[in-house]
Amino acid sequence: MNTLSIQSKDNYLVVQLDRGKANALNQEMINELRQLIRNTEADDAIEGIVLTGKPHFFSGGVDLLEVYYYDSEGIRNFWGSFLQLATEMLAFSKPLIASITGHSPAGGCILACACDYRVMAIGDKYQIGLNEMAVGIAPRESILHLYSFWIGQRKAYQYLLEGYLMNGKEALEIGLVDELVPLDQTLIQAEQKMQQYLKLPKSAFRQTKKSLKGGLVQAMSANFEQDLELLHQQLMSKESRTIMGQVVQFLESRKG
Repeated sequence: MNTLSIQSKDNYLVVQLDRGKANALNQEMINELRQLIRNTEADDAIEGIVLTGKPHFFSGGVDLLEVYYYDSEGIRNFWGSFLQLATEMLAFSKPLIASITGHSPAGGCILACACDYRVMAIGDKYQIGLNEMAVGIAPRESILHLYSFWIGQRKAYQYLLEGYLMNGKEALEIGLVDELVPLDQTLIQAEQKMQQYLKLPKSAFRQTKKSLKGGLVQAMSANFEQDLELLHQQLMSKESRTIMGQVVQFLESRKG
């Protein structure tokens, strides 16, 4: 795979997001993550996935420098497949643990929220949260369901409206992440949690996970096509394109 580095352990995978400095999400990475989830679900020899990033970044979110220039159908396909990825990760029956190795805003936060357990690196500069509002993207109701599953509906409502990003300490206090550890211990702790999960009765674990997340999976899937069409219309609006264009212009100037 071009955007993922995969290491096989005895009975689980360590999958590193591996696309540039910030692991920005594009269509290729979404496609590869979806294929990984499907393949692992079907493979009885693999019992779980630890998803990790690189030092200082888990994922910086959507690669606006690429996605902004997709045509209308490409933008619709990208966001549709991204929302489907989040739902498929939630429905994954095996343990799925996030090793959050730094910044994890927007799409990176959604990937982390779709996991069962989140270990985040300590560091006041590292931020996590859903700040789509700041770049002209209006999160759909399905994302509110996902966010509020972990941090409660009131906080999710407030933070989504404000596009609020938080540091690790704040994220731990409200339940968005489960552990804060030094950066060099993040993957180690995530793997220890995986090993703990894999000692539990397999069938009971998977049935319990399905029971606990079944309602959320349904909420994420409900009215999918209608929800996607509303998102597409919003993303193609003059307001949204103007804001995203300004962000892209700024990012491109920094590259130069």
